[in-house]
Amino acid sequence: MLVRGRLPDRDQPRRHLTRIAKGLMIDLFRRRRIEAAYLEALRDLPEPEAPSEEVRAQVIETLVEIDALLHRLPDKPRRAFLMSRLEGLSYAAIAERLGVSVSSVEKYIARGLAVCLRAALERRP
Repeated sequence: MLVRGRLPDRDQPRRHLTRIAKGLMIDLFRRRRIEAAYLEALRDLPEPEAPSEEVRAQVIETLVEIDALLHRLPDKPRRAFLMSRLEGLSYAAIAERLGVSVSSVEKYIARGLAVCLRAALERRP
């Protein structure tokens, strides 16, 4: 079994490699899903406003990083943040859906924003 910071047992290399392969496949599918959603959103833009290929690649990389960071959050903070940003729900509506208080939603959103800010700051040269 793999414990963070330790190498896997010598007698279970196949298990370790299988776990790595599964993780890589999940990352690949997430990246493809994010890229497809971004390119779909770009299709609605008029041609003069469409970003260059270089900018597209940078945006996709940033979106993939943010997605990975958001998936490290616990379930409720991640869901609250996505409901707020993607669905445009109010904090009260999110609180009702998640069965928590509005103050909890505020904290969840703050955690999501902190993750995004951290990703943005790390990408700066």
